[in-house]
Amino acid sequence: MDTSDTERDNWPALMERAQAGDQSAYTRLLKALVPVIRSQVRKQLADDALIEDVIQDVLLTVHRVRHTYDPAYPFLPWLMAIISARAVDALRRRGRHQRWEVADDHLADVPAPTTPPRQDSQEELAGYLRQLPSRQREIVEHVHLREMSLMEAAAHNNLSVAAVKSLLHRALTNLRRFGAHHD
Repeated sequence: MDTSDTERDNWPALMERAQAGDQSAYTRLLKALVPVIRSQVRKQLADDALIEDVIQDVLLTVHRVRHTYDPAYPFLPWLMAIISARAVDALRRRGRHQRWEVADDHLADVPAPTTPPRQDSQEELAGYLRQLPSRQREIVEHVHLREMSLMEAAAHNNLSVAAVKSLLHRALTNLRRFGAHHD
């Protein structure tokens, strides 16, 4: 990684300025992150085209969830979690795609499915959300489905931003657990 430790130490401050609307700080941060993201993704993937796709996915995710970063905490673990999640997503997508790439003459050897196909993804999401405690479900709906900011969700629910973050974290942990039980 060609990023110095001092530059890396500035990432929380750059993100905080970016969260406040400083476009030049945000641009500097994203430019500094690309080599780090590329290096980490290369450790998980070998396909160059896939690596570039994951880098773009990571940058888009950072942009989409930048409001969730708390500058009081280290930046790198937050970024690494995003990189890891996007790399795993890419591997899953590629795995699903490759699984269905079979020659027609092999189709006769494939047994008929014994379980019905998965329900529509909207219904599936609604089912997962129904399993959450009501406060967690409300926060997920407000922040992720209605795209409220953390501050808007906090005000709407008469909570602190920290409480919203905590509820959101617990809800997403539960949703991941629910999803793992259904795969």
